[in-house]
Amino acid sequence: MTVAEDRRLKMTRRFAASPERLFDAWTDPSQAHGWLFTTPESESHTVEMDPRVGGRWKIVDRRGGVDYTAIGEYLEIDRPHRLAFSFGMPQFSPGFDKVTVEILADGQGSVMTLTQEGLPPAYIAATEDGWAKMFDALARQLAGGEKSGQRAATN
Repeated sequence: MTVAEDRRLKMTRRFAASPERLFDAWTDPSQAHGWLFTTPESESHTVEMDPRVGGRWKIVDRRGGVDYTAIGEYLEIDRPHRLAFSFGMPQFSPGFDKVTVEILADGQGSVMTLTQEGLPPAYIAATEDGWAKMFDALARQLAGGEKSGQRAATN
């Protein structure tokens, strides 16, 4: 395993939504508000997005009276196939990771592969768990199901 490989998280998941709907859930603030970087414990959640190469995004999620801020810049946008952006949480680290989302049509749905590069190895398991919970919320939102932030049973 190379140094780069031990600092990378790669996850693949199928969604019952078209590539366009899935891609838009990543770039439309009103849709991202329901699932991206939020939890059932969220007291408030704000989303700002300028989805163009070089545009910036910012999400602030308040939990337990504390604001958790995620920020980044869009690096690549190829709707509905590929999205890449930098990701950082300045309150925890000055560094940024790179997140790439690839979406392929799969029958009536889509297969999404997320790759996050630059993670300290000690954070990979917790990061994977965090993304899995967000993907559960995204799947419910795309299906028109439960209110965002509520986690369904894992299939």
